[in-house]
Amino acid sequence: MLQQRTLKTITRAVGVGLHSGQRVELTLRPAQPDTGIVFRRVDLAQPVDIPISATAVTDTRMASTIGTGNAKVHTVEHLMSACAGLGIDNLYVDITAEEVPILDGSSASFVFLLQSAGIELQNAPRRFIRVTRPVEVRQGEGPATKWARLAPYHGYKLSFEIDFDHPAVDSTGQRVEFDLGSGNYSRDIARARTFGFTRDVEMMRSSGLALGGGLDNAIVMDDYKVLNSEGLRYDDEFVKHKILDAMGDLYLIGKPLLAAYSAFRSGHAMNNLLLRELLAQHDAWEEVTFEDERQAPSGFLQPLRAW
Repeated sequence: MLQQRTLKTITRAVGVGLHSGQRVELTLRPAQPDTGIVFRRVDLAQPVDIPISATAVTDTRMASTIGTGNAKVHTVEHLMSACAGLGIDNLYVDITAEEVPILDGSSASFVFLLQSAGIELQNAPRRFIRVTRPVEVRQGEGPATKWARLAPYHGYKLSFEIDFDHPAVDSTGQRVEFDLGSGNYSRDIARARTFGFTRDVEMMRSSGLALGGGLDNAIVMDDYKVLNSEGLRYDDEFVKHKILDAMGDLYLIGKPLLAAYSAFRSGHAMNNLLLRELLAQHDAWEEVTFEDERQAPSGFLQPLRAW
């Protein structure tokens, strides 16, 4: 049986929110089988649990936000991406503010936290959502076109293409494909940081966004070049971060996908729209388990070892 996974021990981190600039403490705790991933706002007078789901997403401007009632958690995608990359099924995320800390702007710190806590196999089968026919969402026309698609695939593969009219981005790879079966999430994807432009920062801050952003947790560009003194971590770091984001956004469906995801100029909003479209088309997916783990796709068989 291919088993569900949680953490062996509790692990903690402290940081600031990218958009709020607030100090936030994060505690990751083991959870029982079939719990799923549950964010818990422990700073509220009465703590509120927010289980992840495609319909729990309440806002997709600049980040993925989940919520229930008046309780919300912003910028969940990097932590969710790390959980997807390492195959974590069950987890409590205690958080003392309304935004997940940005840490270094990638998911590498979350991967380190999860692996440091250790990954424990549980006596319950992993439940997958297997896509059985293609589902696509599309917006815009001509140069404004953007789309995202899920298609049947025995495994989990993502391909993404970006289209930025900027010298620093144009000089890098703008399309990448990552297959969980043949690639290594920690090595190939996790270190890719979020990115932004100085011309957008003042506009964002006037709207109360990016208050915690800076060169230590994002790639920052002026009109011509990358301003970070250490340069890029990958030759194609920009598009790899879009893969990182997509893995986090798609894992908000609550179970690992067996599918090929492809996208052009997609983002948090379109990724969530794609999940909702998939779930609405009941003949396009099925829930499966693997009693014989040898029948499971490569990439899902063993918890990833440390770096």
